[in-house]
Amino acid sequence: MKSQHQVVLSIGSNQGNRLENIENCINLIHKEVGTVLKVSRLYETPAWGFESDAFYNCALVLHSTASAQKILTQILKVEKQLGRIRLNQQGYQSRIIDVDMIAFDDEIIESEKLTIPHPLMQDRNFVLLPMQDLKLAWKHPVFQKSISELIAVTPDDSICTVVQDLKSPLSEIPLEKFNYIAFEGNIGAGKTTLVNKVAEDFNAKTVLERFADNPFLPKFYKDQNRYAFPLEMSFLADRYQQLSDDLAQFDLFKDFIVADYHIFKSLIFAKITLAEDEYRLYRNLFDIIYKEMPKPDLYVYLYQNTGRLLENIKKRGRTYEQNITSEYLDKINIGYLEYIKSQIDLNVLIIDVSDRDFVKRHEDYIFVLDEIQKKLNSK
Repeated sequence: MKSQHQVVLSIGSNQGNRLENIENCINLIHKEVGTVLKVSRLYETPAWGFESDAFYNCALVLHSTASAQKILTQILKVEKQLGRIRLNQQGYQSRIIDVDMIAFDDEIIESEKLTIPHPLMQDRNFVLLPMQDLKLAWKHPVFQKSISELIAVTPDDSICTVVQDLKSPLSEIPLEKFNYIAFEGNIGAGKTTLVNKVAEDFNAKTVLERFADNPFLPKFYKDQNRYAFPLEMSFLADRYQQLSDDLAQFDLFKDFIVADYHIFKSLIFAKITLAEDEYRLYRNLFDIIYKEMPKPDLYVYLYQNTGRLLENIKKRGRTYEQNITSEYLDKINIGYLEYIKSQIDLNVLIIDVSDRDFVKRHEDYIFVLDEIQKKLNSK
């Protein structure tokens, strides 16, 4: 199930350097509002509804977890940053930048400040033609028509001319060149949330750990000595089976895969939880399995300090996790960092996300993508 909304915006400019205004607007929206997935071509369009210089127009589709009302507020802020002054006069005016929300998923929204889908979209070629470029499987929820069907019946006969292609911000971050990325982190670091977001934005296949199904986990947190060995063995067996099954379905040379764990985490946790003799036995079994496992092209470790981890664990409210101690989390962090130092043939990226919240703050998510892009550029 998708966790993000699909939002379509229409952008126009007919004052100053129109191309620069639109490019700056796209970049600001990508950094501050939501992940810009696709951008249409740039069109030149005669002013609609008033006498003025011609407009440059485009459309884009973005992902965001925010509500439509929140996105509207963010869009108005972007317009203001770019120098738009909204005047309280009637009718149409020239403007340095104009951003309209056209669609929000398949929803119909009617409020004092917002009507979705945009009530005039079907009468405007400068909205419909760029939107058609986005190639979305979207139907107007009121008219039950696709974009091409709306274009066929629109009363607007104004000529919209293609000027040039526009760059999509995501095309600048070609994560899929890695093929297989594993995101790791301590308990509560937010790796699964991040993996789901990356998968939605980059159309990737996911491999997600099935920890919630492990019957030994709640027992382990109550009595660690008794349940450590069966817990670690069941995790190892499950991870091996899942990775073998899931990765076998995918083409590691063609598909883009993101995982919220790498099987080596089994050894890190086992070293902390098992008695010495149990660990030796476990290590022998692990070494046999590890040789067979494909290694990720990029291993991203999301480092978070212990204070933040404890806050996150408390917030997500899993009953069996509430007694996890800071000492236990410190040991896991040390285990990961020692493992990373010992790896010579693994492509590792450590990102400190202690002061970041990539769930609530979009700019923090973009920060993570930028860090991965830097790694990609340094390959």
